[in-house]
Amino acid sequence: MVENSEKLEREVEVVNALGIHARPSHAIVTTAGRFQAEVRLGFEGRWADARSILSVMTLGASQGARIRLEATGPEAGEALEALAELFASGFREEA
Repeated sequence: MVENSEKLEREVEVVNALGIHARPSHAIVTTAGRFQAEVRLGFEGRWADARSILSVMTLGASQGARIRLEATGPEAGEALEALAELFASGFREEA
């Protein structure tokens, strides 16, 4: 049960050269899973559950894509902050 129903939102950019492929998808799912929050990613009118690697991978977001993050739950703010840092780091991939 999600205690805090307030939806928080944030926009991030895919900065790594290869976009959101398997490794970044795994990093997103792992990061989102650390928090008591429901998180989803929006891109070009489609939405993905941030806890589902298949869902995240099917977004097909490439470098330069703007992704909308939405989260609800007791740790929604922390989840968005951690995901924003992950995106900003280029998923720690070498360019």
